[in-house]
Amino acid sequence: MNRASKNILFTRITQLSVTLCFIVLIFLFGVIFWNGVPAISFEFITTKASNFGSEGGVLYQLLGSVLIVFVAACLSLPVSIGAAIYKSEYLKSSRGQNFSDILIFGLNGIPSVVFGIFGLILFVNIFGFGISWFVGSVILAIMMLPTIILSTFQSINNIPTIYRESALALGLDKWQTITKVLLPQGFSGAVTGLLIGLARAIGETAPIMFIATAFSGVELPTGLREPVSTLPTHILALAQQATDPVALQNAWGSSFILIILVMLFSISALFIRVRKNKFSLS
Repeated sequence: MNRASKNILFTRITQLSVTLCFIVLIFLFGVIFWNGVPAISFEFITTKASNFGSEGGVLYQLLGSVLIVFVAACLSLPVSIGAAIYKSEYLKSSRGQNFSDILIFGLNGIPSVVFGIFGLILFVNIFGFGISWFVGSVILAIMMLPTIILSTFQSINNIPTIYRESALALGLDKWQTITKVLLPQGFSGAVTGLLIGLARAIGETAPIMFIATAFSGVELPTGLREPVSTLPTHILALAQQATDPVALQNAWGSSFILIILVMLFSISALFIRVRKNKFSLS
């Protein structure tokens, strides 16, 4: 087989792979859309669940999911930006860079259920926090760190060297260069990583199932040491009542709302990335 034939074969294989992935994605979205849309209504979104979720809506589950990931974003973003700046501007040795990559990619590769067990042992059993939505936010923030760090690092590291040199030539010190030049130029990368991390975190069940959430009977928390109800755990509880057609319909409706939230975060991240690339090319 000559080189031209190999190139054609490779092109056809990649096209087939993309087509299969697209078909699977459309099929999943289609099934959730077909079954979930009939359950969606203004009443479904604005009323609380009852009878262990098989009746009523998803108001507190929706607010609980937004609350827990919003606090996780507030906790993870400053730490991630600081780590990315240190990795880009202060960590110059190749050994240090390799070690930091091992730590970041290793943290990113840990299964989500392990994060949940870690939170259960450390915060619940050792520190005695009990079932706390804030602990769940801390665990989700830790899970989001690698995504935000890598996105921010790539954004800052891709800033042309002439920006740094011009800032130093104007008399700016290291800290002023970072705050006045690098952060404004690279902040879009941090926001992109944050949105991607949120898209993952809002759909997680295992990390928060035993440390942050309750399956029923919970409204909005009034303190840090109270549980919260979220859409993923609500869907899990409804899936265990699959023989009840009303509960099954509510599960499809909750799944559709969760998918919409994930798509909003993902599309926002894509929009920011495309807009940044467009401005950098211009």
